[in-house]
Amino acid sequence: MPRDIPVGNGNFLVNFDNDYCIRDIYFPSVGKENHTDGRKFRFGIFTEGKFKWVDKSWGLKLCYSRESLITRVEAKNIELDIGLECSDFIDYKENIYIKKILIKNLAEREREFRIFFSHDFNILEYPAGDTSYYDPDERAVIHYKRKRYFLMSGLRNNVQGIDQYANGRKEFQGLEGTWRDAEDGILEGSPISQGSVDSALAFTVKVPSKGENILYYWICAGRDYAEVSRLNKMIMGHGVDYFNKRTENYWKAWLNKDERGFGGIPEEVIDLYKKSLLILKTNINFNGAIIAGNDSDIQHFARDTYSYMWPRDGALTAYALDMAGYQGVTRQFFNFCFDIICKGKESVGGYFLHKYNPDGSLGSSWHPWISSGQKILPIQEDGTGLILWSLWFHFNKFRDIEFIANLYENLIIRCGDFLASYRNDETGLPLSSYDLWEEKWGIHTFTLSAVYAGLKASENFADFFGNRKRKNIYGKAAEEIKSAMGKYLYSKEHNRFLKTIVPDKNGIFKKDLTIDSSLYAPFYFGMFGAKDEWVINTMNAVKDRLWLKTLSGGLARYEGDGYYRISENIKEVPGNPWFICTLWLAQWYIAKAENLKELSEAMAILKWVQARALSSGVLAEQADPYTNQSHSVSPLTWSHAVFITTVLEYIEKAKVLK
Repeated sequence: MPRDIPVGNGNFLVNFDNDYCIRDIYFPSVGKENHTDGRKFRFGIFTEGKFKWVDKSWGLKLCYSRESLITRVEAKNIELDIGLECSDFIDYKENIYIKKILIKNLAEREREFRIFFSHDFNILEYPAGDTSYYDPDERAVIHYKRKRYFLMSGLRNNVQGIDQYANGRKEFQGLEGTWRDAEDGILEGSPISQGSVDSALAFTVKVPSKGENILYYWICAGRDYAEVSRLNKMIMGHGVDYFNKRTENYWKAWLNKDERGFGGIPEEVIDLYKKSLLILKTNINFNGAIIAGNDSDIQHFARDTYSYMWPRDGALTAYALDMAGYQGVTRQFFNFCFDIICKGKESVGGYFLHKYNPDGSLGSSWHPWISSGQKILPIQEDGTGLILWSLWFHFNKFRDIEFIANLYENLIIRCGDFLASYRNDETGLPLSSYDLWEEKWGIHTFTLSAVYAGLKASENFADFFGNRKRKNIYGKAAEEIKSAMGKYLYSKEHNRFLKTIVPDKNGIFKKDLTIDSSLYAPFYFGMFGAKDEWVINTMNAVKDRLWLKTLSGGLARYEGDGYYRISENIKEVPGNPWFICTLWLAQWYIAKAENLKELSEAMAILKWVQARALSSGVLAEQADPYTNQSHSVSPLTWSHAVFITTVLEYIEKAKVLK
């Protein structure tokens, strides 16, 4: 289920699903730990003997306030004769989540409403050993385990505290949880419970005939009781509006820190560009780790998540942020990469491994260190190349010499030396590694393009620092890889680049003839021009074979892609359309455009993406090939990053063509 409206501040992240239920609570890092394990935190209304949990049946409209990470949600229930206008935000600085609910009594009589909230915590990502209790000093319900505390309270009619509470057991002897206790309008649970527990609380609010009233509800997150107590008192001391206003002002200032002209770009595309920046920011940890996605529903597919930093995804996201002018964020990312490369197996070889946790520790992996009895290096070499490529773009744009000098010897030289040496002496090709999709072992067009880009970046850095010897080594290696690309990975027989070649023990290459959207890479990373005959032939083949023959359209990842496959009609639906892959085609249109008419092909794709975003602006990994509904992880950082990049590339090209 997509995460429609994330809110966060780099330490504290809350995700909602399309029922407007909280489903993920990450603290103290974005991506780690998820203290819900994807379970629903419900809220519902009781009035005049009737109870309803808020969900899609309320006709939800899930959006953000303009230019802000503050939600704007509308809901209406005819049976209860009630309307709701809600906003949610996490303070930009303190670890406080606040929900404001404007309750609209649609009936022509004064009525009493009881608003219920349930909390299904799995603190530290497992249920055992939790405690939940009512704290009379804070007038709040508190959940805790070890060094993780969560305090829930609220305010109505200028009175802080809660009117009802219940703490109980869940998933034990058939118990569903205390949220069921709410459905008769009265909570009768224990003041404390331990083990596998949940809780519920309620507020009573009277609303005049055809009138309105406001309720505030909040969650404070901390490492101990003193911290959540401090935050709870801070809310009461400053008032809720203080946090709301300063958070709104912060995000508007962050988003509009540079005045940028958008030319003739449609307003709806500009709006998604700005939302993409904000949503992307929710997936960046305070230490610079760029997390791929924080949708916990994906774990039901593979019992793992996207809550990792992949070097490739991170590098491409940093590139987008640097294009947009957010060098402060990207400096943190590159420092994060520097810390990784200076420890563990990476420090020996000058390469990045599969993926990393938000704290920089090595993430889970399915890539083995041995194959057919022989040791192999289980890397995606493109990740190492792209970090160097994006780092050069960062430095070339901002010229932060002191910053880059700290990275030069232990990151740039170490990784550049690795890329230059991790090659076959006879062919000049890089040695085998995993492809960007983490599936196939071999030598890949995308990887060669990324390694070439990384070596050219290393050459530029060496030249800047006056290291002539390494400049020559990196430049020579890059040209040898480019030559080998033409010799081994461009097929004259098929008139296009090949996705992959796999050498056998005798050095004979087996060709993978699958058409793959990642074949855009030779032009994008500077190995060949966008109007080079080989590139044109390849991109035309990509478009012809991977563009879906359904009303939805869009570009599949590759022929026969089975990941979350919807249709078995491979001829018309070679795979689900991916946002990033479709945008790669737009990037080629932009790069080769010679006039505004040709450039309009790219705008059609930007509009295609915008039309398939959720109303909040969230972009998933994929779309359904028939219904256009979001599919797989949502939001996906990479999707938003490539949209941002494509918009900015379009703007720059439009300036040139005017």
